[in-house]
Amino acid sequence: MSQSVFTPAALPDSTVRERAINRVAEASHRLNEAVRRAIEAGYSVELIRASRCHDGSGNWGDQIVPTIRDKDAKPTA
Repeated sequence: MSQSVFTPAALPDSTVRERAINRVAEASHRLNEAVRRAIEAGYSVELIRASRCHDGSGNWGDQIVPTIRDKDAKPTA
């Protein structure tokens, strides 16, 4: 039996911008799927902005935290 040689798959050249967009898009997709599963399991999910990050040169991004509530829980506010 001959040994096969492992060769990594060629990755497409992408810009820093494209990689950043893809990372956020993939994470958003996973988050949306997790929210959907939590809802199907009987929980309410709210995403709340916890902070806003700035890089000092005009770029910013919101960071979020989830709040999860059982369907039988009474609202706190």
